[in-house]
Amino acid sequence: MEHIARKKKRMTPFQTIILGFAAVVLVGALFLMLPISSAEGHYTPFHEALFTSTSAVCVTGLVIHDTGTYWSYFGQGVILLLIQIGGLGVITVAASFALLSGRKISLLQRSTMQEAISAPKVGGIVKLTGFILKATFLMECIGAVVMMPVFIKDHGPSGIFLAFFHSISAFCNAGFDIMGKTGGKYSSLTSYSSSIVINVVIMLLIIIGGIGFLTWEDIYTNKLQIKRYRMQSKVIFTVTGILILLPAVFFFFDLSELPMKKRILGSLFQSVTPRTAGFNTYDLTALSGIGKAIMIALMLIGGSPGSTAGGMKTTTLAVLFASAASVFSRQEEPHMFGRRVENQVVRYASAILIMYITLFSIGAMAISGLDGVPIDKCFFETASAVGTVGLSQGITPSLSVGSHIILMVLMFLGRVGGLTVIFAAISGNHPRMSKLPQERITVG
Repeated sequence: MEHIARKKKRMTPFQTIILGFAAVVLVGALFLMLPISSAEGHYTPFHEALFTSTSAVCVTGLVIHDTGTYWSYFGQGVILLLIQIGGLGVITVAASFALLSGRKISLLQRSTMQEAISAPKVGGIVKLTGFILKATFLMECIGAVVMMPVFIKDHGPSGIFLAFFHSISAFCNAGFDIMGKTGGKYSSLTSYSSSIVINVVIMLLIIIGGIGFLTWEDIYTNKLQIKRYRMQSKVIFTVTGILILLPAVFFFFDLSELPMKKRILGSLFQSVTPRTAGFNTYDLTALSGIGKAIMIALMLIGGSPGSTAGGMKTTTLAVLFASAASVFSRQEEPHMFGRRVENQVVRYASAILIMYITLFSIGAMAISGLDGVPIDKCFFETASAVGTVGLSQGITPSLSVGSHIILMVLMFLGRVGGLTVIFAAISGNHPRMSKLPQERITVG
């Protein structure tokens, strides 16, 4: 009986992931409260430190205080560490320490690692984790080294830290910047809107970080033999390409007042960054209503599974469209790239869509009601939070504590994943084997 009781108390992988993220958020907040973390050397109120820590661990980028001017080098270092942990995933980071110490990883720990990086199977998970860590640090270092000459030219020796900070922030799809001292508070990368090096490197880091760890493995293993790629990788490449090119064409016409060089770079950058990086090289409040609506849609979609990005995920969108196409063509099951998609996956995709739309809508209405902010601005902010993007129309610093709590909840749910929260909550429930009587209902 005692053995059974211990077995029942054991946490599931989903619960471990949630508690791991929550613990890192709390520890990060405690460090950010310290006087050494602020530029002026004073204590930061707990809720402000908690908001910043949540945003960093959930790789979002929404801030109450400008990162470049409010926080000291120590505080910025804490934020950068939280971004790195959040981007890789708490479980992946913990597993890396276990690997370095030579400890054996149990089957339960391997199962947790599998859920954390959305791997299809437990077998080979330790080797995959090692590959992820090496590839991550390599990409971040390459990005920093390429951007370093530009930042050093403009900022002197501090350009080294600027290069590494923005490289890690971009690769982890975090959107935090420390350009406030030179470009003005909350300026993001607007002062580098015409820099080809900064624009291209940041965009590539965002895309590489957002396509997913399993896609990296496919590229590494199969090189240019695309036919041998997993269906998931093919779907990710296709959807990612569409979601970059089509919005970029619209933004090219929407930014018509800019010179051609800035216009091309700006249209591409504004197309890439909403999924889910949070940098901007253009004043987002100047976008047209349609442009803002497109950004909201891109923020909700987000990146790909098992990546540093958040959002509903590109594969969720693809499954929903494939399901709709199968209905229109009167096929029994959806399919993509010559492979059939399970009905259970379609159900999961539908649940995720409903969950994100509900969170995004209710959060916006609650913030608008609490602070009297126009609903369109609230929709932009909540889409940014639940999609873990970090783009803002400038209302976050002026919101009340209640609204900040709403945004924190949305960021946390957006990072750990809605289904993870649900599966963690109902982990003790067993699936019902019996079926209720069926009755027809008309839809559409």
